[in-house]
Amino acid sequence: MELLKMEQIQKAFFGVKVLEDVSLVVEEGEVHALLGENGAGKSTLMNILSGVYTRDAGTVVFAGKELQNGSIAAAEQAGIAFVHQELNIFNDLKVYENLFLGKEYVNRFGRLDKNRMRKEAEELLMEMGVQMDPEQSADELDTGKKQLLEIAKALHSKAKLIILDEPTTALNKEEIVHLFELIRNLKEKGTTFIFISHKMPEIFQIADRYTVLRNARFIHSGKISETNAEQVTRYMVGETYSNEDLYKNRELGETVLEVKEICGKDFDRVSFELKKGEILGFTGLQGAGCSEVMQALFGYLPITSGTVTFRDQTLPGGIHQAMKHKVGMVAANRKENSVVADMTLLENMYLSEHTISGRKLHIYKQQEQKKYENYHSMLNIKANSSQDLITSLSGGNQQKVILARWLNTNAELLLLDNPTQGIDVGAKEEIYRLILELAQKGITIIVNTLEIPELKKIADRCIVFYHGRIMAQLPHDDLNEEAVMLYATGAVDGQKNKTEGAYV
Repeated sequence: MELLKMEQIQKAFFGVKVLEDVSLVVEEGEVHALLGENGAGKSTLMNILSGVYTRDAGTVVFAGKELQNGSIAAAEQAGIAFVHQELNIFNDLKVYENLFLGKEYVNRFGRLDKNRMRKEAEELLMEMGVQMDPEQSADELDTGKKQLLEIAKALHSKAKLIILDEPTTALNKEEIVHLFELIRNLKEKGTTFIFISHKMPEIFQIADRYTVLRNARFIHSGKISETNAEQVTRYMVGETYSNEDLYKNRELGETVLEVKEICGKDFDRVSFELKKGEILGFTGLQGAGCSEVMQALFGYLPITSGTVTFRDQTLPGGIHQAMKHKVGMVAANRKENSVVADMTLLENMYLSEHTISGRKLHIYKQQEQKKYENYHSMLNIKANSSQDLITSLSGGNQQKVILARWLNTNAELLLLDNPTQGIDVGAKEEIYRLILELAQKGITIIVNTLEIPELKKIADRCIVFYHGRIMAQLPHDDLNEEAVMLYATGAVDGQKNKTEGAYV
């Protein structure tokens, strides 16, 4: 039975068509994967469905009734909830306060019924299998927990249709298992999901049917059971898709980075070296300490003991000093740590370079525009104008602008924390190629990711973390899911079991 039918949807911004006669049919009680590259029109279509945008043409029928054009209230009242990729959590509120924001319970005296809200929040989080204190302040949650809180808000609204936009990006494997179990349980009770993701294994694990958009148009729809990952990817990116192995052995330079016995928040006695032009992978379960080590190298987190030497100079600590020593970092949470929402693409790009060279009295826009055009072409940034706000871009293209920001500083050590987060399969290939090209030019790179196939495409070797400590270092040829998970879960102690190709 049809729950949702969107027909011949059209939308344009400033004369540029972003949706052209797009249709989408979703059955009641299914998980429907909405697929396409960044900029294909997925988010725009879902924003029209949820009432954020008005449609220029077409109809939207939900549960047998036509939805008003551009009415958020009508969509919410009909039973549609949208969990956006970019987190919308208020850090200065508690967990339960975020959950009930705008829907607070009051007692007969007109005062907030905090006990009832706390109790319901605790019950919902327990049902989800999430260890989270309703009284905890949201600013104390890591990105993964904030994502789960967003999903809890949607579930709490008792929606008939829940749109999940890249819901697993910041979750670890255990949290993803819990989420998928929850989705299946809710599906059995009649809840319908639209699931937006670029992770093919997840799509084939959780979805029943799929729809693919490309270049603002409908391309194909069908049952997941009747296709495969390669065919779906070709629908998404066209016949240019290639699944070739990108990694190539190459000659590395001299040792440029020496990390000796550093300790700090969530990591302990971490030591490793890096050669010029080398690509080193960090991986481990969520919370294993990978991100914290990168943040410490960038000067954001303090190092309580140990030393870091880059290009024969000891890094003194602090972000500004790291930047002056030609260290750049693409943070995992771009919304909170990278994107300056009220600045243009051009301004976001040159921000770091002018932070370093703060003594310059003037910014010469023509010079910066030429640099932007170079990076715009190099990174294939899909944007109309350098004067557009960065928030006008899809998540993947925002990430490319942030990468351009650090390339613009001439950084010689790049710390990339989950750099392909929220980026489609085609754009991922572009990022992989760029990373390899930068390494070939002598830039040293550390990449943190939970995706082992991603490391296999680019990394010369990989360090596996467990509870803040290095468990193993695996050369490229020994990188595989099984080997990594043995160390990442603590099943094998790298300190005691030096299996072939693994050492610490």
